[in-house]
Amino acid sequence: MDLGEGLRKAIAKLTRATIIDAKTIKEFNKDLQKTLISADVEVSLVLQFSKDIEEKALRSKPPAGLAPTDYITNIVYEELVKLMGGTFTPKLQKQRILLAGLYGSGKTTSSAKLAKFYQDRGLSAGVICTDVSRPAAYEQLETLAKQANVGFFGIKGEKDPVKIVKQGLAALKDKHVVICDTSGRSALDDALITELKAVNNAFSPDEKFLVINADIGQVAGRQAREFNNAIKLTGVIVTKMDGSGKGGGALSATHAANVTVAFIGVGEKLSNIEPYDAQKFIGRLLGMPDIGSLVEHVQQAVKEANLKPEDMEMEELNFDSFYNQLKAMQGMGPLKNVFGMMGAPDVPKDVIEQGEGRLAKYKVIIGSMTKEERKNERLLHDTHRIERIAKGSGSNESDVHKLISDFNKMKKMFNSLKNDRNFKKKFAKFM
Repeated sequence: MDLGEGLRKAIAKLTRATIIDAKTIKEFNKDLQKTLISADVEVSLVLQFSKDIEEKALRSKPPAGLAPTDYITNIVYEELVKLMGGTFTPKLQKQRILLAGLYGSGKTTSSAKLAKFYQDRGLSAGVICTDVSRPAAYEQLETLAKQANVGFFGIKGEKDPVKIVKQGLAALKDKHVVICDTSGRSALDDALITELKAVNNAFSPDEKFLVINADIGQVAGRQAREFNNAIKLTGVIVTKMDGSGKGGGALSATHAANVTVAFIGVGEKLSNIEPYDAQKFIGRLLGMPDIGSLVEHVQQAVKEANLKPEDMEMEELNFDSFYNQLKAMQGMGPLKNVFGMMGAPDVPKDVIEQGEGRLAKYKVIIGSMTKEERKNERLLHDTHRIERIAKGSGSNESDVHKLISDFNKMKKMFNSLKNDRNFKKKFAKFM
């Protein structure tokens, strides 16, 4: 059970209680404690957290007209936000950003993600590879930079990171945002500290971010303190927040170490990074819709899929327009995150996995259709066409029939909604 699921179950159990008294609050607190400790949140933080909730719930009364359960849920929300930190607002201006971290933290991928993040917001960006210790670091960052369409500089085989930094700054002088990916180690040792300090002095960064894998849980606090003592961090990037059960532990530990969480990685795609906002994060854990983030993800997905506004305007639903919707949906990141932003975080895992697999398969099948078949689905009544499409897409005929069946259901729903005069206007505005 992950942190969000545990919190939602504890709150659901509270809402079923007929009387909210001291005993009920204590039982609720025990459920919260078990959930937080299983998510690797430090025990002392959990005890303080539950103590604060108990005191506020028992010593104060809900405002007139507010149900006791809603009042306590709001207390839990506010205390969780306090436990997990604040909000980070990225500076959209010319700057240099240094990334540090140990092996396996996701530092190199985060470099490209961060460069893309700023470039998508109108700032030209480039990355410098100064990781001179890990084999293939140069090739990995160069490949990621090409995928992100950002600048890249490195000197293959060079062992002096300071030399690379100086030449990299000259090569990327026309970029608004320059990100330096540094070497890592299995632990922060004297050699790494010496190298980081040398790169830090040569690079002269405006931001110094430590990259931490969410899987390490409360160990994140110790790492944050150690790196902060070495180079005075300005923030932390926590990666793999989408699939880690210890994400809450990493966030709370980092906050307890008095280091700001700047960004969180929420998926494998280069666009799956976002500025950290504790209120939004806790809201998603508790199942509250985050429409603002959902709309932003949709807009970004449409942009990445190279879809024009007219591509999203559907006078009629055919396989062409359906294909555009699939491209946009796939660009929004893991379906688990999308459902979370919609306020439906408890969709079964197998349903999500089936959905993601089906989206990918449908996209390939439609890609094997002719232009005429995409425009006119009636042509697919021909069994020979079905056979050809199945063979061309590497699927079987039952998969093609399933796609046609799902498409027809969607078309029926679309046609009924199209009778609503405001539907197309609302849909176009949303997309």
